[in-house]
Amino acid sequence: METSDKKTAGSFLKQGSILALASILVRIIGMVYRIPMANIIGDEGNGIYSAAFEIYNILLIISSYGMPMAVSKMVSAKCAKKQYKNAYFIMRCSMVFSIISGGAAALFVYFGADWLETRFFSKYHGIAIPLRILAPTIFIVAVMGVFRGLFQGRNTMMPTAISQIFEQIVNAFVSVAAAYMLMRAHSASSKVSAWGAAGGTLGTCFGALTALVILFMIYLMYRPIMQKQMRRDRVSEKESLAVTYRLIFSTVVPIILSQTVYQLSGIVDVTLFNMAMGKKGFSDTAVSSLLGIYSTKYRVLVSVPIAVSTAIASSMVPGLVASYMQKNIEDTHYKVGLSVKFNMMIAFPSAMGLAVLSTPIIRLLFPGSDYVIGGTMLLTGSSCVIFYALSTVTSGVLQSIDRMNLPVYHSLVSLIIHIGLVYGLLIWTDLGAYALVIGNVTYPLLVCILNAKSVKKYLGFRQEVTKTFCIPLLSSCVMGVVTYLVYEVFFALSHRIYIALIPAILAAVIVYFCLILKLKGLNRQELYDFPMGRRMAMLAEKLRLIDRE
Repeated sequence: METSDKKTAGSFLKQGSILALASILVRIIGMVYRIPMANIIGDEGNGIYSAAFEIYNILLIISSYGMPMAVSKMVSAKCAKKQYKNAYFIMRCSMVFSIISGGAAALFVYFGADWLETRFFSKYHGIAIPLRILAPTIFIVAVMGVFRGLFQGRNTMMPTAISQIFEQIVNAFVSVAAAYMLMRAHSASSKVSAWGAAGGTLGTCFGALTALVILFMIYLMYRPIMQKQMRRDRVSEKESLAVTYRLIFSTVVPIILSQTVYQLSGIVDVTLFNMAMGKKGFSDTAVSSLLGIYSTKYRVLVSVPIAVSTAIASSMVPGLVASYMQKNIEDTHYKVGLSVKFNMMIAFPSAMGLAVLSTPIIRLLFPGSDYVIGGTMLLTGSSCVIFYALSTVTSGVLQSIDRMNLPVYHSLVSLIIHIGLVYGLLIWTDLGAYALVIGNVTYPLLVCILNAKSVKKYLGFRQEVTKTFCIPLLSSCVMGVVTYLVYEVFFALSHRIYIALIPAILAAVIVYFCLILKLKGLNRQELYDFPMGRRMAMLAEKLRLIDRE
């Protein structure tokens, strides 16, 4: 491939980096506000909050969660053929689909909240309260997903990134304030923890509404460009309504099913944990508290680096679809390889950093709580970051090359094995909540193995191993040792966690960056494709980590 072609192929990574940086910032804001909120509502309230979000997520996925990626894929495919009228007709039809499906799901949650609590989540006393507040959020997010899919399909991630940041900022302020005020107002109620959880869900609703308003305003500004493109359309007639909706269903349904199966693992974990711990004589409060530790002190933290892989997968779809439809196999292979490599460059050090600094991070973020259990969970399950990163990207690859059903099958097979493994560990061992952590590692591991085999089979692609996996792993191991030693030295001198963490994290970044380049894990052109790549290349030249041009 020519250098210019590689620059074009690698440009999607810069768009993905915009979305990835926004996603990381969103996760950081999420962690920051979850700390005071978690302390306000307590472990029981966190358990109710997490259980409510499991229901919310599964219904959101069933109704419209896959819409951004589906619309992105369909719009990019039409725009690659210069069929702009059909591209924007797909967007309008998708909006109708989302309004109907999102509205139906919202009504079901609002009016069925009491039934859901009684039938499935009786251990979470008062869960119907936060569920009713989450109901309108489902409708808002459904509509918002179409706008995000349109912009992503046009290969611009900035509107999504901006809306995500403002969404989370509003979410943070409203969640903490509402949790405090609602718990204070209902302090005499037996459902005081549920009211605290409801405050958190109120922030989610207001944040989503803010993001929708921002996206709609950007859409109005972008509309004249769309109309200008449609006047240059190569196709004089739009596709029929029936053909368009058939395309929407054939694209959306597999993505929704794949995401539904993935989300079911969370619902299954909660259900199995309730059953197993109930049989062993644990009280409802103890069960809810343990689940709160797992969801708040483990899953929230590992979700930060996982957000990078999700962003890269979303940004990869438009360019990959265009290359695949143009039968440019070399370009397609380059984009897939670069996506996987970029994700592994982030996932390996992230997993190692979370493992090495697990207990200090938990102690710093959640003072006064049981940091031993949370720290051990993070140490045990940090490797899930690597497997989720790989499974997410490979699923995006399969969906981009019109193998939409394969991620569904792979997720379903993995879920069946996951159920057997987690249930066996809960019943026949004393692992307790650690069984959920183990399941959270093995589930994405199975998915990425199955996905990798299918990518090799249908795309003829074989991922380079040494620079993609071996060098990041080796660099991360050395980084982990240095990070641990630096932290221990500074903690021994200062006896302050935050004072010890800052130099430890700085040492981790410097050591990893230097090792990756010194071991030639990245070449100059690949470094250019990274955000601020040219500046990093100049710095690497001065440090003699890469050769001068």
